[in-house]
Amino acid sequence: MHSYDEPVYLISVVSSMLDIHPQTLRLYEREGLIKPSRTEGRMRLYSQHDINKMKMILRLTRQMGVNLAGVDVILQLKDTIESMQKEIDQLRDELSKVNKNGSVHSSKAIVAKNSYDIIIFED
Repeated sequence: MHSYDEPVYLISVVSSMLDIHPQTLRLYEREGLIKPSRTEGRMRLYSQHDINKMKMILRLTRQMGVNLAGVDVILQLKDTIESMQKEIDQLRDELSKVNKNGSVHSSKAIVAKNSYDIIIFED
């Protein structure tokens, strides 16, 4: 069994799996929507992660009518959300560790953001 990110599928296999023309996969690569790995002989190899991403692209374009520019924006937003979710999870873990060490309970903690203006008077 191969890992999720391990590139093992040739373009012909992927195009057959997804029922699309290989040229469509090349277009997605040119547009920067997918980035398959390359062998030393420059053959494209796709991972299961790449295939799942292409399924999402096809769903957006075929079923929802989104153009490739829109798909690019959606994929970037999805990546940003996933990155922010990881950061939130890390912060929650840190907060949980701090609370176990005798800190203020999270339900009683207050985080306030104040802004102050500094005014300097010169004589």
